[in-house]
Amino acid sequence: MGMYTFVRGFREPDEKWLKMKAVWEACEEAATDIPDDVIDFFDDEEPDEAGITVDLEEHECCKKYEAEGDSGYEIDISKLPKNITKIRFYNSW
Repeated sequence: MGMYTFVRGFREPDEKWLKMKAVWEACEEAATDIPDDVIDFFDDEEPDEAGITVDLEEHECCKKYEAEGDSGYEIDISKLPKNITKIRFYNSW
């Protein structure tokens, strides 16, 4: 089994994000199904308090890095999408 690394950026929650999160939480509280459009908005995952998730792996700011047995991602911060305030690197096995 190998390790996989991926990169996500986060923007601060906007008004729509806050409303969708409120719907998610209300449905959980009422023990009722969360609407599909809300689930789709959060990419089938619970809302992340870090904010709006942006996949960076395919963005121009991110490129794979490999040298002398090392590998990972290199982020050109000058090319980050607008309003990204956090970057999270995930490792999965």
